[in-house]
Amino acid sequence: MNAFQELQRVDWNNPGALSTAARAVLGVGILAIIAAIGWFLFIKPKVEERAGYEATELTLRQDFEVKQRQAANLGPLTEQLELMKAILDQMLKQLPNKTQLADLLVDVSQEALGAGIEVQLFKPQAESVKDFYAEKPILLRMVGNYHQFGKFVSGVATLPRVVILTMHDVALTPADKGNKKAAPGSLVLEGTVKTYRYLEDEEISPEPAAGSATPGSAQR
Repeated sequence: MNAFQELQRVDWNNPGALSTAARAVLGVGILAIIAAIGWFLFIKPKVEERAGYEATELTLRQDFEVKQRQAANLGPLTEQLELMKAILDQMLKQLPNKTQLADLLVDVSQEALGAGIEVQLFKPQAESVKDFYAEKPILLRMVGNYHQFGKFVSGVATLPRVVILTMHDVALTPADKGNKKAAPGSLVLEGTVKTYRYLEDEEISPEPAAGSATPGSAQR
């Protein structure tokens, strides 16, 4: 009879009657059960906890490396930002101010007349103030040919102040459409254009204090 067969028939009230081999097998089995219980109750949770800590450490290390690279580039990026602000401020200062804009609108109208364009409508509207500039819509209707419009655009480009004109809902149609008295080849330019000026310092609302719910305009 081998040790396993002996264990199957053992009298647990008298385990001392087991042979040495059977007692050895029984001892190994008990140790295996204790080891399994110890693994699941004590060791496995610690292993899983350590794995979690290692994963967290890896994430924190990667985050630290990213922030370290960002910190290393902070100086050059700050310098670039300041340079961009200076360039933007310089470009804005090239735009007309409130007083100059009124004169420039007259100059634009005169350039159109000087180019031989018939100005049937040139009506500035109320301006709209943005963060650091103001836009002024102009309703217009002009009649001329391609050559005259080209001369007008060239004339506006040579004005002493930068004039930005953007077109909105502008249509260019033949002037003789429905009008037999119109000159051959003449065109009608009709719609709305917008021009822009920079805001003076006193026109710019200060930025709201931290935590304030009132929106404010950004400073130039």
